[in-house]
Amino acid sequence: MPSVNGASVIEAYQGNVMGKEADINAMIERLRDTFKEVRGGDLHIMEAMLIGQATALQTIFTSLARRAANQEHLRQYETFLGLALKAQAQSRATISALVDLKYPKQATFVKQANIAHGPQQVNNGTAPTGAISHAEEKKSEQNKLLEDKSHERPYLDIGATPATSRVNQAVGTVG
Repeated sequence: MPSVNGASVIEAYQGNVMGKEADINAMIERLRDTFKEVRGGDLHIMEAMLIGQATALQTIFTSLARRAANQEHLRQYETFLGLALKAQAQSRATISALVDLKYPKQATFVKQANIAHGPQQVNNGTAPTGAISHAEEKKSEQNKLLEDKSHERPYLDIGATPATSRVNQAVGTVG
């Protein structure tokens, strides 16, 4: 159960913040309430959480950057500055998540992408009357039988096998 899993992790780490006397059952119930709010579309708790995390990460960045500036040895300087920049990156990612939550991006559906390399020409203007749109399914002309309808009986212009005859008897079947 997500509420029990979340509460057990919170209990393991919250001792530094709230003391050891926090009630795990109360945490589970509060998490379940939060789940219901989010499922109903109310994201104010998530927004507040992200703002708190971004602020905390910014504070960690500032603290570590100041500590790095006071180091005399390169190894300690690199360690503190590296951790500071990681905290800064996490703060930026948290702010980005908050912006995406608050202002979701609109999906764009593209029916056709024309990428021309070299001298190709791509015409995406309006099609003349009777022309097939790029988005429509085209029927292959190669699959249709080619017929000549100018005669009384239509016939195929290619692919029709003529009837056998005895015109050239020197040519026989190959055994």
